[in-house]
Parts: sequence; C-alpha cells; structure tokens
Amino acid sequence: MKNIFFLSVGLFLSQLIQAQKIFTVSNQAYADVKVFVVDNQAYADLLVYKVSNQAYAGKNDGKWFFVSNQAYADKKIYFVDNQAYADLKIYFVNNQAYAGWKNNAKKHLLY
Repeated sequence: MKNIFFLSVGLFLSQLIQAQKIFTVSNQAYADVKVFVVDNQAYADLLVYKVSNQAYAGKNDGKWFFVSNQAYADKKIYFVDNQAYADLKIYFVNNQAYAGWKNNAKKHLLY
C-alpha cells in the first residue's frame, strides 16, 4: 500500500516537473529532429533559451535544458549545416522572456 502511494505521488510530480530536456546526437540517424541554427530570429521557427537547470526548463515553450545522457532526454536533436535539411530552424535568445514558438505548425516536432 505504501509503495502504491509513493508510486502515485512520483507519477504526479513527474507530470508537473516535465521539462524540455534535449540531447544532441552525433549522427542524424539517431535524431528525433534535425535542427538548423539561423543567424536572424526573423527566420526562426522557434526562439530557444538555454536554461542552466532542468527545473527551469519549459514544456515545449523554447526553454531547453541540454542533458549529458540521452536516456534523460525528451528529444534527441542533430544540428545540420544546411537549413534545407532541417526539420526545425531555431535562434538562441539571451532572455527567457523572448523564448517561444514563431511557427506553431512545427510545434508537434517537440511533443
């Protein structure tokens, strides 16, 4: 009975603290999403802010925490060198207030 309680509480808390945890793979065959970093936010689908702690990461709102182990990642990404091969174009912002989707049609890529 005690184990069921703790399991229920753990599942509930994991839903509340679900973060956008990202892992960068070295081969595009292992990636969930291929990403290109644009040099102007006007061309981005998503404005990304890198948070320093996974507790501050968002849930598909552009606040990313980069994990060091793919087992802990919500999504695995691969950075491509040519935007023609990208599924998603991002721009890194310096303020978390600016993070978010500019192209909602691509939002499904990170769910």
